[in-house]
Amino acid sequence: FDGNLRKADLRKDSPYNTYMRKGLPPTPIAMPSKESLFAAVNPAQTNAIYFVARGDGSSHFSRTLKEHESAVDQYQRKRKPSNQPSSPQ
Repeated sequence: FDGNLRKADLRKDSPYNTYMRKGLPPTPIAMPSKESLFAAVNPAQTNAIYFVARGDGSSHFSRTLKEHESAVDQYQRKRKPSNQPSSPQ
């Protein structure tokens, strides 16, 4: 598997094909990084409760649903943003 999911992959009978088989695969399919485990145990002190991927590997954090929807428009729907903070505060 090269990382690109194709229609043919969805038709292959495999213990890892959760489109064809119920339940979880027999082994883990991913492993969290050391950094993500550290972040989960030591969360940032912030008022931000929403985030959206910017598409460059970073995230935009928002405090309100309105700010979040604007960020989604900017980074995911490619619309013009309003003035919103770009990092947790």
